[in-house]
Amino acid sequence: MNTKTRLGNAERFGRWLGGLWRGFMRQERGVARWLVARGMPAVGAMALLWTAKLAVLGLLLYVAFWLAMLLVFAAVAAWVAAQTSPDREDEHSLTTLDALRKKPGYDPNLYNDTSHEMYEED
Repeated sequence: MNTKTRLGNAERFGRWLGGLWRGFMRQERGVARWLVARGMPAVGAMALLWTAKLAVLGLLLYVAFWLAMLLVFAAVAAWVAAQTSPDREDEHSLTTLDALRKKPGYDPNLYNDTSHEMYEED
């Protein structure tokens, strides 16, 4: 019997995200050290990094806003499409012979309308 516990998918995903976060923080510290080595004050380097983070956050929020607006537009369009009446009289859905005869360009031969005066047998 195997007594070794296996990692679940959630724990594996969490460890992967943690590794990404640690790598990001390591890179950020490296950039801050590089800026300080170039002569920038440490406070200025941290302020610059925070500004960059806030700019990325603002960009993500901007994109999320427009995606949400697109989703709302699609939902409203679907709602409007669902509200149209299905029993609306369409020009191709004429069922009575009298209604067909009132249409311009009516040809009784196409509809086998033998009672019409213009009907011609072939």
